Amino acid sequence: MLLTASALCVAISSCQPKPNTLTEQEKNEGWELLFNGQDLTGWRDFNGTALTNGWKVVDGCIQAPGDGSDGSGYIVTEKKYADFELSWDWKLTHGGNSGMIYHVVESPVYKVPYVTGPEYQLIDNEGWEEVNAPSKLEEWQKLGVDYAMHLPDYSKMKVNPQGEWNNSKIVFDNGHVEHWLNGQKILEFECWTPEWFKLKNSGKWANAPEYGLAREGLICLQDHGDPASFRNIKIKVLPHKGGAKESLFNGKDLTGWEPFGDGKWSVDEEGNLVTENGDNKQYGYLCTRKYYKDFDLTLEFKQVTNGNSGLFFHSFIEGFNRVHGWQCEVAPKNNDTAGIYESYGRGWLQQIPDEKENILKEGEWNTLRLRVEGGRVQTWLNGEPMSELNDELIAATPGRLMLQIHDGNNIKVLWRNFQLTEL
Repeated sequence: MLLTASALCVAISSCQPKPNTLTEQEKNEGWELLFNGQDLTGWRDFNGTALTNGWKVVDGCIQAPGDGSDGSGYIVTEKKYADFELSWDWKLTHGGNSGMIYHVVESPVYKVPYVTGPEYQLIDNEGWEEVNAPSKLEEWQKLGVDYAMHLPDYSKMKVNPQGEWNNSKIVFDNGHVEHWLNGQKILEFECWTPEWFKLKNSGKWANAPEYGLAREGLICLQDHGDPASFRNIKIKVLPHKGGAKESLFNGKDLTGWEPFGDGKWSVDEEGNLVTENGDNKQYGYLCTRKYYKDFDLTLEFKQVTNGNSGLFFHSFIEGFNRVHGWQCEVAPKNNDTAGIYESYGRGWLQQIPDEKENILKEGEWNTLRLRVEGGRVQTWLNGEPMSELNDELIAATPGRLMLQIHDGNNIKVLWRNFQLTEL
């Protein structure tokens, strides 16, 4: 029996998966929906606790109202994700501009999500230039780019006509990143390589010190002042490859580290990392370029003169000279070396018992161990347990490792043998 054209369309559409649902195969593969097609359960304002900025559900789609701007109009998932495949359908208005941002970190310090999270750019290239003539888009602003970083292979990009649905996908697999558009891989790169840092520090993100460093974070949708629609937003978590061992200092130069604030940083003839006062005698920080979440780190330090220093963890930089996070104290005797202190927050979380102050060997090499797993923090000094605490805020806040030089005078501390195992 022959089907009429209308009957044929019905038959074909009935075979298509219903939007905002998962097939049995997808469920078995571990996919989960980030949008249920009915309401915005699981989403809220960036840096907020509720949904207040006009996003709504219309005909099974999340719709951005078009009231946002560069500084507002962002919604984020309630859950954080590290390694994943993220797929979604999207549709823009003529000249529309939006984006999918990931690994977003929340803090009052961060006014917008893109200063921490990389973005898959969504934009109607030709329409935007028509609407905003004579302005032209830079290549790093166009559809499919890793915004202000990496460009796609334009020859592989097949974009459906404006007003029709497109599908995009981001793969983030332990630092390997792929962008897909309508079933074609258009871009891939590796995070945190020397080339990646060169790009980061030479363009738009040169003044965003924490951009792209987080290993996990929130998924974010952007309202950039144009209506946009999203559906079939789904994610599959990929396994994190833990257990890697890393030497954080090569004994030759400061590869893998970057300085902020006031301080002097060098490597001496014996291969020790030297930290000492800067010319202004103010705080200084030597920071890993990477974020470390769960880890077990051992290192050695020697306080040559005034040993007022510290090992920061789960910490980040604001304005290139102010630190937010937690510190494993390194200080002169009777000042709680291996205790835990919170910078720009609650202050001391745990000081060491007075009877353990003599474990520190001033003027000699000491072995410090710091283990962080979730919110559980443990420290040891010269093999002796010193501190242990559990803190949900530590677990929720990603960040760098940092060596501090305190403000003051005549501070000089040597460091060596940094051995870290990611958990």
